[in-house]
Amino acid sequence: MKNIKVGIIGGAGYTAGELIRLLIHHPNTEIDFVFSTSNAGNNISKVHQDLVGSLDLKFTDTVNPNVDVLFLCLGHGNSVKFLSANTFSDVTKIIDLGNDFRLEADKAFNGKTFVYGLPELNKSNIKNANYIANPGCFATAIQLGVLPLAAADLLNNDVHINAVTGATGAGTSLSATTHYTWRDNNFSYYKPFTHQHLGEIHQSVKQLQNNFSSEILFMPNRGNFSRGIFATIYTDFEGSVDDAKTIYKSFYKDAKFTFISDDFLHMKQVVNTNKCLVHLHKHNGKLLITSCIDNLLKGASGQAVQNMNLMFGLEETTGLGLKATYF
Repeated sequence: MKNIKVGIIGGAGYTAGELIRLLIHHPNTEIDFVFSTSNAGNNISKVHQDLVGSLDLKFTDTVNPNVDVLFLCLGHGNSVKFLSANTFSDVTKIIDLGNDFRLEADKAFNGKTFVYGLPELNKSNIKNANYIANPGCFATAIQLGVLPLAAADLLNNDVHINAVTGATGAGTSLSATTHYTWRDNNFSYYKPFTHQHLGEIHQSVKQLQNNFSSEILFMPNRGNFSRGIFATIYTDFEGSVDDAKTIYKSFYKDAKFTFISDDFLHMKQVVNTNKCLVHLHKHNGKLLITSCIDNLLKGASGQAVQNMNLMFGLEETTGLGLKATYF
C-alpha cells in the first residue's frame, strides 16, 4: 500500500513529539505537515530536540486538507474549535487525542461520529471508523484494570483507585505545580474524586456491565518523575486470585499490548512502550489490581498509532515494537 500521509495539529507538545518519533520510524507513514502557529517556520527538532538528525521538517501554520489521517494534539476543548474553523476532505480520518469527543453525549460533531478508541474494548468498531476519540491516560490504565470484571458482571461494589502520573501528564505549559523546584522530592494529590477521566471510565464500565451502580472513587496523584502511570485498584471479589487471572487472561487473550503478569509490577517495565501490564493480588475479600502504562504512549500517542493501524487495516503492532527504558 502507499504510505499514509499524516498531518499533526498542535505539534509542539509532549504527545505530538512522541507521535512524530513513532511516525518517522513507522514503515507505512509519511508526515506531510506539523501545525503549530507559535512555532511556524522553526525546525521541529528545535522544539523536539530528541529528533535532531532524524527529521528535516519545519512547523507550519497552514494545513493540507487532503491528508489521509489527521492527529489532533490540542488542549482539551480545542479540537472542536479547530475542526469548526478548518475543513478536511471526506476521506481524511481523524484521531483526536483530547477529550472533546470521548463521551457518548459529545461523539457526534458536524456530521462526524467519533468512536471511543480503546482497542481492548472497541477493536471491531475502530477498524471501521473514520473518526476516533483517543482515551485519556489515567482512563486507559484504570479501564484496563477493571474492564475484565465488568465484562464478567462482577463489579458489584465500590471501586477504589489510587494512581500516580509523571510530570509530562501536565503538558508543556508551566504552572505552580510543574516547576522543577516544586516537583522535585515532592508528591501531591489533585482533583480528588472529580478527575475528568471518570466520565469515560464510567461509560466503558456501563458498556460492559449495564447494571453497575456503585461508586468509582479515584484519587489522582502527581509524582516527581517524568513519565508513566502506576495505578492500584481494589474492590470486593469473592473468587480466588486464580479465578481472577482466568477472567483477565480470557478477556485479554487477543490483546496485543495488555499482559497479565504473575509478578509484582514496577513502572520501568512499561516506560517507553505501548504496553499495559496488569497484576492481580487477593487479600481477604479484596482483589488488588495493579495497572501501569507509559502516559505518553499507551496513554496517548502510542495508542493513537495503534488506532491508526487498525483503521488502515495494518497489523496492530506496526511501528510500536518499543523496548522499555529499563536501566
